[in-house]
Order: sequence, then C-alpha cells, then structure tokens
Amino acid sequence: MMRAWIAGVLLAAAAGPALGAEFKLLSTDVKSGSPMSIAQADTNCGGNNISPALSWSGEPAGAQSFAVTIYDPDARNGAGWWHWAVFNIPAGVHGLAAGAGSPGSKELPAGAAQGRNDLGVSAYNGPCPPAGDHAHHYEITVYALRLARLPLNEAASDAEIGRALQANALATAKIVGRYAR
Repeated sequence: MMRAWIAGVLLAAAAGPALGAEFKLLSTDVKSGSPMSIAQADTNCGGNNISPALSWSGEPAGAQSFAVTIYDPDARNGAGWWHWAVFNIPAGVHGLAAGAGSPGSKELPAGAAQGRNDLGVSAYNGPCPPAGDHAHHYEITVYALRLARLPLNEAASDAEIGRALQANALATAKIVGRYAR
C-alpha cells in the first residue's frame, strides 16, 4: 500500500506543473482593460515611448522560447497596426523590463530580437491613435513557442513574424490596454 502511494506521488511529480496552471501575462505598467499611461504613448502624442514592463508564468511544458507582440486592431487602415514584436526570448526569461523595446536597448535579453513594426522600425512604437478617435485597444500578447529560435532576424516584417508565431505557438497569454488622446 505504501509503495503504491509513493509511486503515485513520484508519477504526479514527474508529470510537471500542477493541474490548473495557467499561462499568464502581467504588467506593472498596463492593467488589462484600463487606459495606458503617457509613458507608453508615442512621442508624437506627447508620450515617452517606453515599452511596458511585462512578466509571464505558467507556460506549457515544452516551451523553448517566448515572443511578445503589441497590436492595435482599431487602426483605421482596416488591417490594424503592429506596434512591437520581440522574439527569440530564451525559455529561462520570464519578463521584459520597461524600456526593453527602445532602439539598442541593453534591457532586451541576450539572443532576443525585435522585428519591424508598421513604421518599418525594429523597436517599440507606443500608442498614438488619431486625435478625437475612440480609445484604441492595444493587445499585448506573449507566445510560448516550441522552437528555441525562430529563423528570423531584425529585418523580419510583422507578417513574417506573425506567420512564424502562429505556426510555432504552444500557448498565448494576453492583456489589453486602451489609449485615446
């Protein structure tokens, strides 16, 4: 009887994270459903263009790297607007510091790369919807990926990155900030 109990405990421990573990994305700078601060807004909107601090946990077994994107589905162009994409974040890293998306940032984890946003720049581009427009939604998504490295570099477009993320995602977690001016 005791041997069966010990075997059950060992099997449960070997199975990995406890049932109910959930892949979560958190931010000290952006609360889901709430307005984003002027610190995250683009300089063209009077902001500081600082990418938000992010942290995540509860990724599925087999995650070998992470990626983060920020996307505005409300942009008037009908296709939305990609504000940021960072990928090849090592599996041992579970967050990005505020400002990690700045050009040449030393806050970006070793090995990680920023792809081109819709401005054509490999860096963070903060919210700046048209004046008088309704509050736009900014979907901040972390992807747990099955590959240690996506076969992309900083010249990769948002479309290339999006295809690679969709093809290799094990799980995603999201928070949605809002911004209007």
